[in-house]
Amino acid sequence: MLDALADGVAEKVQQQHRKKGRREGAADAGWIVLDYGDIVVHLFDPEMRNYYRLEDLWKEGKLLLRVH
Repeated sequence: MLDALADGVAEKVQQQHRKKGRREGAADAGWIVLDYGDIVVHLFDPEMRNYYRLEDLWKEGKLLLRVH
């Protein structure tokens, strides 16, 4: 599912903004990061999400979407 989400995000960004980003991580590792410079998209499986708890580290960042 993480690969499908990452591919969907990358496709929409490319279509709407003509911008390519960098992709790190892998679905089988439980995380994928898409870096577009001014926007960073973090995709985690539930276990990795609980481990990293990015919301606690980036309390001042703007949350655009959360999917459970």
